[in-house]
Amino acid sequence: MPQFSGTVNIGVSANLSNSVDVGQVNYPISYGINYLLQNGNGDNQANEVFTDTRTIAASGSENLDLSGVLADVFGSTINFTRIKALIIKADQSNTNDVLVGGHASAAVASLFGDATDKARVKPGGAVAFIAPNATGYTVTATTADMLTVANSSSGSSVTYTIIIIGTI
Repeated sequence: MPQFSGTVNIGVSANLSNSVDVGQVNYPISYGINYLLQNGNGDNQANEVFTDTRTIAASGSENLDLSGVLADVFGSTINFTRIKALIIKADQSNTNDVLVGGHASAAVASLFGDATDKARVKPGGAVAFIAPNATGYTVTATTADMLTVANSSSGSSVTYTIIIIGTI
């Protein structure tokens, strides 16, 4: 079995400034969240990764089965039991949004409670769900293991990149 180690980072570096009567006031913002994950299935641990860049036809959708269908880079079938990080980045050239979440009968309820719960990822945008604790986002084979990704409209396809880090 492959050994996993990785880091998930989210950072913001910004400055808000304004002129005042005499001079200028600056408010620098530097904020970062860093998750160091080691091999295993406990707190701050993971042992499997799925990555792909995918395209969905106009008005189309796809269901990603997180337990038993996806394959890792080595060709091994992945049976996620917990998701520690889910990152989806919509391609900048998309015209339509990428919709993430919901599934009619087997949604990953720990991420999306029901079929109507969806995140909308705008062209060039991204969404990240991170749960580094031992529980993570629970995946239950056949009853709570489907992640629906859809194109929000007609007229053009959408492309997105997905990264799933979890435990099997």
